[in-house]
Amino acid sequence: MSNYIPTIGIEVHVELKTNTKIFSNSMNGYGEMANSLTNVIDLGYPGTLPTVNEEVVNLAIKAATVLNCKIRRKMHFDRKNYFYPDNPKNYQITQARTPIGYDGYVEIEIDGQKKKVEIEEMHIEEDTCKSTHRGTKTLLDFNRAGVPLIEIVTKPCIESAEMAKKYLEKLKELLFYCDISDCKMEEGSMRADANVSLRKRQEDPFGTKCEIKNIGSISNVGISIEKEIERQAKLLDNKETFKEQTRRFDDKLGDTVLMRVKETGNDYRYFPEPDIPYLEISEEKIAEIKKQIPMLPDQRRKIYQEKGVSEINTKKLIQNRSLSDYFNELLEEKINFQIASNLLLGDISSYLNKEDKQITDTKLTKKKFLDLMKKVEDNTLTSKNLKDILQKVLEEETSIEEIIKESGIENITDESTLRKVIQEIIKNNEESVKDYQAGHDRAIKYLMGQVMKETKGSANPKIAMELLKKELE
Repeated sequence: MSNYIPTIGIEVHVELKTNTKIFSNSMNGYGEMANSLTNVIDLGYPGTLPTVNEEVVNLAIKAATVLNCKIRRKMHFDRKNYFYPDNPKNYQITQARTPIGYDGYVEIEIDGQKKKVEIEEMHIEEDTCKSTHRGTKTLLDFNRAGVPLIEIVTKPCIESAEMAKKYLEKLKELLFYCDISDCKMEEGSMRADANVSLRKRQEDPFGTKCEIKNIGSISNVGISIEKEIERQAKLLDNKETFKEQTRRFDDKLGDTVLMRVKETGNDYRYFPEPDIPYLEISEEKIAEIKKQIPMLPDQRRKIYQEKGVSEINTKKLIQNRSLSDYFNELLEEKINFQIASNLLLGDISSYLNKEDKQITDTKLTKKKFLDLMKKVEDNTLTSKNLKDILQKVLEEETSIEEIIKESGIENITDESTLRKVIQEIIKNNEESVKDYQAGHDRAIKYLMGQVMKETKGSANPKIAMELLKKELE
């Protein structure tokens, strides 16, 4: 642990889930052939004019709302002027002076304590095209040029790598649940930059800042911050000074690498974009968008745990948005929610994964699920039966009653019938009975196996086990 206090700020670029780009009608897509999703506006042809995609503004309002930001009612776009091959207009359209959202926060939990990560601002901008370097050549793919982004900038209030990771996990969860972005860091639709500086005491001014650009995963954000703290602490211990710089995280080295030293501040000569009129956002528009926000993960967590769902099942449900939405449809029912969650997360979930389907692609209506649950609870269906009929349950319109009939499932739940079978097995297996009484657990498993064999697997395991223990005692 270093003797310095780290100060960390994070900037996150998030690609928005729109059909078309921010200022043109090109498709917003990923993984297509290079330069196939593009037109003259994206390519920066002289004389072309941008038109603002309304859906981009709607999603930005939604994001500002879930990030507890104040929303600016009147705003404009700005030109950020710089020359770089990925930006043929020689400027990027962004929001410098009037970001759509400001003064927000995200609440996280760290070591059982709630903390707020404060958000300075959130603005809308266009993405640049993608540069790929091959030896001495650079190839440009304009499919990404003009893809709508929001940039979310925190205040320098993050105290550790762990806190940074928790913040990013929470951010990803919120934006994903609201359908604002798919947040796939591996595809670049969510990218993080971290600013790190160190100082000796809380009252000292901030130290020299280093920025780590375009980190591709949440765990790498944690590693790069830790490595940067370690690197700066060594330099400060040796009384060395260093200039502000930009670094990148190198996956192979598992460390940060110098890209460039900032000799002077960047002067982007921002000025209002003359080709786009001012935008005014009405209270009605904000109210209408707020109505589209689904139940958020924290609220789901709270409700699930109040309903008696275990912590691990709660976590798994929230990680699977479509199962969580399905589960929410059951919340008004008077059922055992732990059993309901076990049922969804067990065989049903593994079937869906295997078939690469969502629960909404199946024939499992709410009524059918409740019938299924009842049959499992009253022991009409054993876990083996459930595995046997699951495909029919999920793929056919047929009712649970009919499926059970068709499959010829007749479980022995009648205790007097089962008791006779068990007494017979105890009489014929004296050795195993003695082993059980001598404290060998394996013996009861053997006897239980004999019961299942004798009943051709139709004994209800739970009832049979209880009766077997009673008879043995």
